[in-house]
Amino acid sequence: MEFEGQSFEEQKFSKIVFLEKDLSHREFSDCTFDKCDLSGCKFSGSLFIDCTFIGCNLSNIKIDNCGFQNAEFDGCKLLGVIFAEIRTSLVKLAFKKCSISLCDFTRLDIRNTKFVECTIGETEFVAADLSGSDFSGSDLRGSKFQNTDLETANFRGAKNYYINPMCNKLRHALFSYPEVLALLAAFEIKVEY
Repeated sequence: MEFEGQSFEEQKFSKIVFLEKDLSHREFSDCTFDKCDLSGCKFSGSLFIDCTFIGCNLSNIKIDNCGFQNAEFDGCKLLGVIFAEIRTSLVKLAFKKCSISLCDFTRLDIRNTKFVECTIGETEFVAADLSGSDFSGSDLRGSKFQNTDLETANFRGAKNYYINPMCNKLRHALFSYPEVLALLAAFEIKVEY
C-alpha cells in the first residue's frame, strides 16, 4: 500500500488514486506528487516540506493544522480546500496554472504567494496578508477580497476581480488597463469611452 509509514523523503508518487483516506500526521520532505488523485483525503497535522504537486486532484482535502513549507502546486485542481486552517509558521505556497475554487484563505499571512495564471473562483481572501503576492494572468471571478493587505501585489493580466479600494490595502499594487477600471465598481460610477 502507498503511504505506509509516517515519514517520506525524496519520493515520487505517480498516478496514484487514493480517495478519502486518512493520511494524518505524516511528514513529506522533498516529495513529488505527479497526476495523483487524492481528493477527499485527510492530511490533518501533516507536514509538507519542499514538495511539488503536478496535475493533481486535491479537491476537498482536509488540511487542518497541516504545515506547508515551500509547497508548489502546478496544474492542480483544488476545490473546497480550507487553507485558513493550516499552520501559519513558515508557510510558503506557490500556485501555477491551477484551478482553485470555493477555497478559503481567510486570516492567513501568506505574503509573496504566487497565484500565476490560475482560475480562482468563489474563493475567500478575507483579512489576509497577501502583500507582494502575484496574481498575474489569473481569473478571479467571484473571489472575495475584504480587509486584505494587497500592497505591492501584482494583478497585471488578471481579470474578473472585484476589489473595493476602501476595504483593502492596495498601495503600490500593480494592475493592467482596462481591467483596473474594475476598482471603480465599488463607487458605482460610470466610465464612458
